[in-house]
Amino acid sequence: MSLSMPQPPAAALRAVLGALDSPNAVRAVRTAAMRRRTGVLAPANPLPVHLLDPMAALPGPALAGARRTGWRFLIQDGDEVVAAADTRECTEGQVFSHFAEGPYPLSTLRALQQAKQHTASSPTVYLPRLLSVPGHYMAALWLHPVLDRAQSADLLIPLAPAPLGVTAHRPHDADELLSLLALSNGQLLTATH
Repeated sequence: MSLSMPQPPAAALRAVLGALDSPNAVRAVRTAAMRRRTGVLAPANPLPVHLLDPMAALPGPALAGARRTGWRFLIQDGDEVVAAADTRECTEGQVFSHFAEGPYPLSTLRALQQAKQHTASSPTVYLPRLLSVPGHYMAALWLHPVLDRAQSADLLIPLAPAPLGVTAHRPHDADELLSLLALSNGQLLTATH
């Protein structure tokens, strides 16, 4: 397998476990799946979250300059993904930020499964990350080559919903996709399906 799952900082995991132990934090989540849980909620599939500065010029160095803002954990009830939990980096380290609902937690799991299949026969080892592109209302699984960056391109798997004109759940060359977004000049709208 050519996908190397990252190890989160211990403080990020502790922050998420603390939030899961907090009845008030869990009660604030509106998803029916998380409220009707049948087992113990557990964090899984930690991914560093990177923010692509919406003011940066696309493409080019913007992807390399995407800054890590925290970590995202998928929250599972048994085998079912019911939400996600985000931490954020601050001067004190990692702190719990919020539980995320909506389509992105399941879309992230699907993208991870696709990334494993896509990279299985590749000699390149990829490190998965989440990339937030707020200027285009897009989130993507970012597959970053670990060792042979000169020979292998960064890949992006846009999460659903993706902007119109961008195919969700299909690996894209990062430079090509970012060039498409730059050409749209912020005019792409978010698809609803």
